[in-house]
Amino acid sequence: MTITQLQVRKDAITETRVVESAVPSEADLKDGEILFALDRFSLTANNVTYAAVGDRFSYWQYFPAEDGWGNVPVWGFANVVASKCPEVKVGERFYGYYPMTTHLVAKPGQITPSQFIDEMDHRLKLHTVYNQYIRTSNDAGYREDQEDLQALLRPLFMTSFLLDDYIEDNGFFGGEQVVISSASSKTAFGMAFLLKKNHGAKCKVVGLTSPGNIDFVKALGCYDQVVSYDDITQLDATIKSFYVDFSGSSAQRKSVHDHFGAQLTYDCIVGSSHWDQSGWLADLDGPKPTVFFAPDQASKRLKEWGGSGFQARYAEAWAAFLDVAKTGLRINNLSGVDTLRESWLQIVEGQARPDQGMIFTLHK
Repeated sequence: MTITQLQVRKDAITETRVVESAVPSEADLKDGEILFALDRFSLTANNVTYAAVGDRFSYWQYFPAEDGWGNVPVWGFANVVASKCPEVKVGERFYGYYPMTTHLVAKPGQITPSQFIDEMDHRLKLHTVYNQYIRTSNDAGYREDQEDLQALLRPLFMTSFLLDDYIEDNGFFGGEQVVISSASSKTAFGMAFLLKKNHGAKCKVVGLTSPGNIDFVKALGCYDQVVSYDDITQLDATIKSFYVDFSGSSAQRKSVHDHFGAQLTYDCIVGSSHWDQSGWLADLDGPKPTVFFAPDQASKRLKEWGGSGFQARYAEAWAAFLDVAKTGLRINNLSGVDTLRESWLQIVEGQARPDQGMIFTLHK
């Protein structure tokens, strides 16, 4: 048996390579280590963001590669197939953060009935949120018949959940309206759903999207108003507004700043779905763009709410979102490294449909 990985060149994310190596046996594992066989994982524009800003936010460091190549993190489910850790048994199933691979060696630490933290040496200084592996047997948000939706949307919805909390925590940045780019993206409409549900009386929710996605975004029912990027002048520029950007497009950012002028109270960068159009504008009027890093808000709330309190609030929000998550979403179950490579390029080049969800397995 071999480990099969799809790796991406860090400085040119359209370039990929397949790397194969021998699968370690239980005898090869060190004391305390386990071997995962990755069963399924999702692939979305969120993973492109991990690659596009991998150096800035240490995403490449979770699963190191060599010679300028990187392992793009993905979210999914894996089974333990070998173990030298007494508290983690062969056959257990975990949801968490993996590379695009067939197998992964992990070192469980801080083990509880519901989860563990991977304490491999190279991960000790990295953010805990991405080092958690959750037992499906003791996960309040897990449903076996919804695994594909969980792999596809739950990691994105975590960012949506934290953004909703962050915006409320900061008093809506003094705005009465939020303008959201890449409104068809799953993280964007998850955040829009929560904002409208929780704070609809305080904040109007506006989505910006490409002309071809207008009908899909409207059908979600998460936005009070949906316009194309070319029609931004239709928006009421007299209302104090803040911008949440999931695209990373400098041209779109400038259009928003120019249109709202002094009425723009905040500019929040979340993603880089238009990774090839990103950049800072030295002559940008109004608030300076500020990058939102979800783990920072998660750390704050974990301290304030505790782990169980945090998970309870998140599970409640996730359950409410599931019905919307299914709206117009078609899940494609795909397999094989060649198909994965083609799909990666499709998403990187902005050709993936917003109503399509990709779930992969690399096992032959």
